[in-house]
Amino acid sequence: MTQVYYDQMPSPIGPLFLVADDEGLREIRFELDRRPHTPLPGWEHAPSKLAEVRRQLNEYFAGERVTFDLPLKPLGTAFQQSVWQALTTIGYAMTTSYGQISQQIQRPKASRAVGAANGRNPIPIIIPCHRVIGSNGSLTGFGGGLAAKQWLLGLEAATSGKL
Repeated sequence: MTQVYYDQMPSPIGPLFLVADDEGLREIRFELDRRPHTPLPGWEHAPSKLAEVRRQLNEYFAGERVTFDLPLKPLGTAFQQSVWQALTTIGYAMTTSYGQISQQIQRPKASRAVGAANGRNPIPIIIPCHRVIGSNGSLTGFGGGLAAKQWLLGLEAATSGKL
């Protein structure tokens, strides 16, 4: 059985709950409405196993990092994986739409399914689902809330010229 590790960290957009195994980062969960996440039975609290994730996230939040260099292991269907892979190609401080992602993965009629897969992204921020906006330019849903999405996009806009 695979050992799963977890840790928590503060961030400018609220507490984050990190989950990994020996192959890579599995999840970043937002702790919304002050409801802390509870680890599943058998999970090990292992801050040392997630130290590099915390370091890179802190650098990102400080405006000092534009890309992440971490082993990732998001769990999902083949379609979800294709969407999440496409999300990783969205450049820092750039945005795209669900329709553009559906074109990129060669499923032009799958905008809604792309939106659903985007909403199930288990590793937000690092797999930058916050960079997907509505085709009309509006901010659309985000697991961390629209205020967090706006903060992340603002951070990237403010620091993109400096890095």
